[in-house]
This record gives sequence, structure tokens and C-alpha cells, in this order.
Amino acid sequence: MENNDLFSKDHIWVYQEDHTVKIGISAYAVEQLGSIMFLNLPEVGERIEINERFGDIESVKTVSDLISPVTGEVVSVNENLLENLENISNNPYKSWFIEAKAEQFADGLMSKEEYQKYRDEL
Repeated sequence: MENNDLFSKDHIWVYQEDHTVKIGISAYAVEQLGSIMFLNLPEVGERIEINERFGDIESVKTVSDLISPVTGEVVSVNENLLENLENISNNPYKSWFIEAKAEQFADGLMSKEEYQKYRDEL
């Protein structure tokens, strides 16, 4: 993760590259979920909205909604990840779920340091 990385209180990370963002879940979220069984993501061309569900992730423990930290249009879905869910657990910060053209970012997104402090207080 680098300086263009932001985190939400929902344990979603956003990596900004030029005019697009890649979105995935944090290592903390992976720890809380345990073994991941299924990932449901939007289709290319769908709109995602700040603080709204854009998919869900199912583990042996629970099903969790994925809450969008941006508003925009999905331009790519990581199809390889859907076939290799273990990659999420092995390297959550390389395992992006979707790529989107971000029009707006949610208020309250945190830097890596701010997120670590937030996570440590949980």
C-alpha cells in the first residue's frame, strides 16, 4: 500500500491511480472473516454509490456487505480473484475486487496511519 491508499471504517481500501480507483478489503477484515467462500460483485458498467452496498463477501463465519467508499462507474471486475478466492486471504492489498471511475470519495476516509489507529482501538 502507498500514499494514494485510503481506508474506510468498513475496512475497505481504495487505491487511486490517475482517474480510477481499485477497491478491496483490509487485512483486518480478512482476519475477522476467516475462510472466504464466495464473493458477489457488480457488473462492469454498474454505478456504485458512497455508503451503499456494492456486493458481499461470504465466509464460513458470516456474510458481510461491501460498502462503497466512492461514487462512480465500475470499469473492471477482478475475474481472476473470483476464481481464486484464497488470494484475498494470502494478499488482501493486491487482491482488488473492482476498479471504478471515481466521481466522489466518501467523507472520513483515512490514511494508512489513521486506519491503523482506528483498527487498534476496536
